[in-house]
Amino acid sequence: MDPQWPSWKKALTDEFKKPYWHQLTEFVAEEYKTKVIFPPARDMFFALKATPFEDTNVLILGQDPYHNADQAHGLAFSVQHGMKPPPSLVNIFKELTTDLGCERPGDACLIRWAEQGVLLLNTVLTVRSHAPGSHKGKGWETFTDAIIRALSARERPVVFVLWGKQARDKKALIDETRHTIIESSHPSPLTVNDGFLGSRPFSRINEALVEYGQKPIDWQL
Repeated sequence: MDPQWPSWKKALTDEFKKPYWHQLTEFVAEEYKTKVIFPPARDMFFALKATPFEDTNVLILGQDPYHNADQAHGLAFSVQHGMKPPPSLVNIFKELTTDLGCERPGDACLIRWAEQGVLLLNTVLTVRSHAPGSHKGKGWETFTDAIIRALSARERPVVFVLWGKQARDKKALIDETRHTIIESSHPSPLTVNDGFLGSRPFSRINEALVEYGQKPIDWQL
């Protein structure tokens, strides 16, 4: 897994020398050879390609990729152009409409957010077909924790968006004295009514960005 994203490669240079990275590389390569893995290998690091380190103003943290065909493409919560939005993304769009009055988008690909500095990062970057969580505990979490730490150490503030327990457990990696953390339950249908709906994350993100002297995100897709 040769990193082809220069700004992140520089920020994470020490990670690529560690034993876990070599073990993870071997594991993932073998999985792609022998099983159906999502996202396609070319999109494994698409979040880092789409949103460079120096351009990241917001991080929205997901879990592992969608595990059905033609959905995952390397951006957390997003699906490929033309695909029907999964239930969690439907709920995100509902909250977006309630919060900011945005129209329900005709396309569920979130690349437009990524291009505006929203890093859509999963904690685990690959998954076996129809086997959610199948690549947990293989090393991806160590790598994505390093991404969170690198952003937390950066001088310019970042808005960290943590939805659900797995994401909220990452708070310990973030310097709360310098960055903004927005958290709630996960947009999954199982937990969406436990605090996600009505949490107004998108307007709160933009308020924080403006306070930091940064450009707000145009969330309308």
